[in-house]
Amino acid sequence: MTASGAVPPLDAVTGARQELTVILPARLHRAPGWPEGPFPFELGSRRTDRPTRATYFAPASARVLYGAPGRPLRWHLPQDVKHDGLRLLGIELLRAATANNPEHALAILHFSVERPLLPVLRALSGRGPLTTAEPFAGLTGRLDPVLLLNGVADVRDPAAPFAISRPYTIAFLTPTARHTPALRDGPEGELPDTADRWLWQLASRSTPQDFPLAPETAREHLKDTVHISADWSALVLRQGAAFLGHRPDTGEGDFYAFGALHSRTVYLDALLLGALQRDHIDELTDELSEVFTSPRRLARRVAALERNIALFRSGYWRQHLTAHGPANELLLAFQNQHRLPARFNEILAEVADYSRLVQTQESQQISGALGILTILGLPLGTALGILQVLGDDSLSHLLIALALSVAATAAVLTTRYGRLVLSSLRGGLGGR
Repeated sequence: MTASGAVPPLDAVTGARQELTVILPARLHRAPGWPEGPFPFELGSRRTDRPTRATYFAPASARVLYGAPGRPLRWHLPQDVKHDGLRLLGIELLRAATANNPEHALAILHFSVERPLLPVLRALSGRGPLTTAEPFAGLTGRLDPVLLLNGVADVRDPAAPFAISRPYTIAFLTPTARHTPALRDGPEGELPDTADRWLWQLASRSTPQDFPLAPETAREHLKDTVHISADWSALVLRQGAAFLGHRPDTGEGDFYAFGALHSRTVYLDALLLGALQRDHIDELTDELSEVFTSPRRLARRVAALERNIALFRSGYWRQHLTAHGPANELLLAFQNQHRLPARFNEILAEVADYSRLVQTQESQQISGALGILTILGLPLGTALGILQVLGDDSLSHLLIALALSVAATAAVLTTRYGRLVLSSLRGGLGGR
């Protein structure tokens, strides 16, 4: 692996084909009056509408990504806005409601980029410009998401729940013949180490000066690279993903037009499913942290958690997404970056512990109630039995027997056994 300082600069490179998808958390005010379904990109006779894209995914995954008849979850709106070297092609909104956040949504903006791509990615990540020459100011002016979504949705404050610190970006760049750091050495040749470094820069939205990769740990950082074919690779990180071509793009009619289409559609949807899973796991984690804030409602809170976990597992928790391998690998890479499998297993283990605690408290409550019935019933039953044997029907004697049984019960409750019964009963009631 070459040293980070030897990596050829990418910040001044404009690829032969540059596409960018930006994903923003949003709060959906109402269902937009836009066409339903994902954005139907077209390439020749291929149209990537909902029926076409749904064939790539398992039915459960397709339902959470595209909705179902009569229950739309996704809308799109074609655009043609040019500003500051970017061209906005369209907008999508995906309803991503959770149990506690019914207005949660993801806004998806599709761009083509006509200026060096890395400075655009750095600006979207909140990094300062590398030079003062034509710095990219971010999504401003006619590309401001607040204006684009006005009246339909609000882009969430980064401090709000579910917010990611910066927009999630998916970059697609193909090289020309002069971009040798990204090119494979012949159709079946080896990739240079610099190709991985360029891919890292696009996915991490950083230069070697921003984040110099140590040679000793570079392989660990690049472990989620997906080599889709000899022509291109992908890398998924926490805040961004990138696709990079490894042979010169010949332009119109090249395979990379199909690759770009896939990166905007099927592969985007795989990452969107990962984002939905992350948001639900974040909410479950937050619910877990509040289980003991109201001890008297412990049983109710644990039952609600178990119900939410069951809904999440049945609707969202998928690790096998499709029969098409790269989409599965991208989803697994996203899950790995956010530690979703490990976090979900921790949630399951913690909820199981809380469920056992609730069961223990309920058993204590039942035992305490039975103990109280025993303490109350034994003196009273004995007194009434004696009166019945003696054939005594006197009301005064009955009242005396009741008073004596109450006194006996009070006396028993002061004993160690009585105190234990009362303590068990209080413990059980405190868990409701």
